[in-house]
Amino acid sequence: MTRIVPFLWYAKDAEDAARFYCSVIPNSHVDAVSTLPADTPSGPAGSVKIVEFTLAGQKMEAMSAGGAQPFNMAISLMVLCEDQAEIDRVWAGLLQGGGKEQACGWLTDRYGVSWQIVPKGYEEMMKDPDRVRARRVAEAMLKMVKFDVAALRKAYDGD
Repeated sequence: MTRIVPFLWYAKDAEDAARFYCSVIPNSHVDAVSTLPADTPSGPAGSVKIVEFTLAGQKMEAMSAGGAQPFNMAISLMVLCEDQAEIDRVWAGLLQGGGKEQACGWLTDRYGVSWQIVPKGYEEMMKDPDRVRARRVAEAMLKMVKFDVAALRKAYDGD
């Protein structure tokens, strides 16, 4: 079966990052940690660490191999949250230890990975065939840092 497994290359701390994400995101766990048993351009045998983990049911891998390009917002991980309480919890959790808030529901964690913390139903509001409703939601979102579910719903309903 064909599957896509996101793979994140960290200069260091891939295992720490994976354990951190698993502590914040429900239905997550570290599955395996191993090292490459051969010399590589990144270092001698045993110096490159591979971490297999599951994040909200999605298989992921991470590698600590030095010299990686820095993460940027061109790639992000989107977390679809059930409600405002979950948005608040995940948002605060991923900001721990030096993360930075961005605009429009985005943040960058302490490892430099970009995240979008999005409420359930947001995508449907944005795709609403009534483009006036969708525009109100988009305009409200563009003024936000962390998503406010009640304010999005209010904009959608035209209140």
